[in-house]
Amino acid sequence: MEAFNSKDMALKAQKKILSQMANKSVVQMFIDDTSSEILDELYRVSKEYSGNRSEAQKVVKDLIKVVVKIAVLFRHNRFSDEELKLAQNFQKKLRQGAMTAISFHEVDFTFDKAVMSEILKESRDMLLKLVNTHLTTKSHGRINHVFNHYADHELLTQLYNPAGPLKPHLTKICNGLNKLLENGTL
Repeated sequence: MEAFNSKDMALKAQKKILSQMANKSVVQMFIDDTSSEILDELYRVSKEYSGNRSEAQKVVKDLIKVVVKIAVLFRHNRFSDEELKLAQNFQKKLRQGAMTAISFHEVDFTFDKAVMSEILKESRDMLLKLVNTHLTTKSHGRINHVFNHYADHELLTQLYNPAGPLKPHLTKICNGLNKLLENGTL
């Protein structure tokens, strides 16, 4: 006979409910204002780049769902010591990515799409390893969708084009990343 565990059942229900409600009010429970502003700019970048509003919404919604689910897992202490070390390495990689993005933005002619893309792909792989046993295949697909979208060489090239239409969004994203780095959130 299978053992019933109400704690596990509650966690599954919470993840399911929160993934169904990936909207601004839920996001505010888990994501601060600066991060929310960055997400808004990422949406605008995706929308302008793809020309497809629903695809841009899907990418950002997938990102929000993943963030919320990982936050729930952390709140319920679901990660082992080894996974927590991997989470710290993932956070370091995100911090490196943020500093690299800011540097590429602030110093003219330093942008290298291969470097930025590789950081994003390494981050994706670390995150997939972290959540491997905790999230479903569908959630793994969401992680791949988000990271593959933003690691696209053409999107990165347009984003970092000094005369391009995405430049104002990049400026706001980098300003937000700077805030997160300065206050220790990232």
